[in-house]
Amino acid sequence: MAELQTAPPKEAETTLDEVESVHGHPVIRNGEDVSKYIVSLQDDGDPSLTFRGIVLGTLFTAFSSVITMLYTFKPYEETVSAVFLQLLIYIFGEAWALATPRPDRFSSLWMQKILRFVNSGQPFGLKEHVVASLIASSGNNGLSGVEIYAVERLFYNRAVSATTAVLGTFSISLCGFILAGLLRPLIVYPAEMVYWTTLPQVVLFQKLHVNKNSAENKDRLRKFGWALGLSALWEFFPSYIVPWFGGISVFCLASMKAPLHLRRVFTTLFGGVSSNEGMGIFNFSLDWQYIQSTYLSLPIKQQLNSWIGYAIWYVAMPTLYYRNAWNARALPFMSTSLFLSNGTQFEATAVLNAGGTVDYTLLDGLGTPLMTSSTVWGYIAMNLAIGALISHVLIFYGKDMWTAWKQARARSQPDPHYQAMLRYKEVPMWWYWALFGLAFVAGLIVNIKGQTTLPVWGYIVALLLGAFLAPFSCVLYGLYGTGVSTNQLSKMVAGALHPGRPLANLYFASWSHQVILLAVNLANWLKVGQYTKVPHRVMFATQIYGTLLGAALNYVVMTVIVSHKRDILLSATGNAVWSGSTMQSLNAQAITWALARQVYGFAGRYWIVPLSLVIGLALPVCHWALIKLVPRVGDWHLNTAIITGYAGMVYYGNTSWVPSSIVVGVFSQLWLRRRLPRIYNQYNYLIGAAMDGGSQIVIFILSFAVFGASGRERAFPTWWGNPTGYADHCVST
Repeated sequence: MAELQTAPPKEAETTLDEVESVHGHPVIRNGEDVSKYIVSLQDDGDPSLTFRGIVLGTLFTAFSSVITMLYTFKPYEETVSAVFLQLLIYIFGEAWALATPRPDRFSSLWMQKILRFVNSGQPFGLKEHVVASLIASSGNNGLSGVEIYAVERLFYNRAVSATTAVLGTFSISLCGFILAGLLRPLIVYPAEMVYWTTLPQVVLFQKLHVNKNSAENKDRLRKFGWALGLSALWEFFPSYIVPWFGGISVFCLASMKAPLHLRRVFTTLFGGVSSNEGMGIFNFSLDWQYIQSTYLSLPIKQQLNSWIGYAIWYVAMPTLYYRNAWNARALPFMSTSLFLSNGTQFEATAVLNAGGTVDYTLLDGLGTPLMTSSTVWGYIAMNLAIGALISHVLIFYGKDMWTAWKQARARSQPDPHYQAMLRYKEVPMWWYWALFGLAFVAGLIVNIKGQTTLPVWGYIVALLLGAFLAPFSCVLYGLYGTGVSTNQLSKMVAGALHPGRPLANLYFASWSHQVILLAVNLANWLKVGQYTKVPHRVMFATQIYGTLLGAALNYVVMTVIVSHKRDILLSATGNAVWSGSTMQSLNAQAITWALARQVYGFAGRYWIVPLSLVIGLALPVCHWALIKLVPRVGDWHLNTAIITGYAGMVYYGNTSWVPSSIVVGVFSQLWLRRRLPRIYNQYNYLIGAAMDGGSQIVIFILSFAVFGASGRERAFPTWWGNPTGYADHCVST
């Protein structure tokens, strides 16, 4: 455990008079309320860096890497639930403590020392549980550079060298970690930086370890166990036995005897259980693996903005398609693939020379690639959101960001959890700068020796772009629990700097956009560490270890999946189990932005896409002006970055979960939080965590037992609840 520096501060005295309350229980409104009433200040000083924690974290990193890559190739991409890993680690940690002998049973001193070192017979503590879970969850971080390698294998028939893979993932992963560490006074320390989606995890840590033997806590854990078991049992039905439960569509059922052309329209609007099927309007999903506890955790200010975004999406997508924008009717309604003018798929290798750059003579023969209207709309919305993100944060949070930075420098940040962490030695800034030197050199080697087609000066520009955007993304994520994808801006800049080089575009985005994603993810864990009082230096060391281990394992798992499922991953639509939409989207963006002048220039078909970035910059300015004219608008907590981001977020994949997520959010944040705050505070995050764990345990089992992740697929027999074709009984478009 890290060395103590000062005596712990006394817990701040608070009264319920300071907050809105119902029947004497506080209604959680903001980060300050979370710090006071949801997260405990208790710090027992238990050890955080233990042999048991490192071993369990290492073992479950391999486990999480498998699931991370499985979801990357699913119809709707999800991250591995940290709660799922947390539960498994707890079970094995408790078993380690109960099934091994206590050191005091042995008379030999050297045997006692060995057993104490390996934590034999000793209680499984909160902080070692946090550290083990942090390491295991780093399986998500390995996705950073691995996506590029998957795209190269699928679309360019190239397998990167071991040197490129190792040094590339090392550089990309650590650059994200370094950004999170350098920005922590701004994006972690303040109370309002809650990172809302981590609350189920933090609350579960508390319930499992703080006052674990009290009658009240035992009752909560029993309810948790029941919720986990029922969730696991139920997941077998929508995922395997009755896929219809994954997307119940009254409209698809009602149209089963309608003319074929009408059924196809209904599929476009109301179908959504399969990848790229349709928009899933009023298509209700009972499959928790796609909903997850996210919508039990996100604050109402975020969810209201996301609902507005979904409403815009429901109008924009069919309008563009049926009005034949960009000749949309000649292509599928939803697909991230690129197409030729005759409707067949555009093959990237057909226009590339041996060096991986565009041969414009070959391009002239084939013609510029075309995109579906859903993809174009997704790109437009992304750029609107990126522009709005920058302006919104500067206009509405600029002063608060400056204040937070000054408070951190003076160590006067008022958040009680920050004050409690002052007892532990801080990580010196020079540690981060030294680590950056190593990561920078690794990236240089990759771009000098590897076949990335990205010049060194382009690599440096990518890092600068990522460093510029990271604070904006992290601030938004900390405040709202959601972020804005900056991928489009990275691709746009890369296309302008490196025309005709799709691979350079992919690598450029990894050292800019992917670095930002990692910074956000690692900032989440720094906040968990602050809430659970894990010493700063322990977090530093274990985050580096877990991130690098996860990156290496992700690469191994990716190669297995791509080798076994290559044909379905290259399909334009995929199926209900496997989809290459994510990789197809990355490749489509890389190619089209490598052809930026031909595709996105004013003489091209999609010039509105880059122009959307400028329009997005203006949206928060208009919002600010409206507040000045009508001050009441400021009470609505509108955020144009989130609205526009959600307006185009679901432009591919499974969509049936969207209406379900709205219902879950309404129930949790509009009804339960305000009407029954006692139940909300005690069980909302806890039960959400249980349901996440139950569903993901079953998905892991099914993926290898019947979905073909091990190489052999065993489909459930066809019946009404598991029909051939789309499970919601819509018809193929």
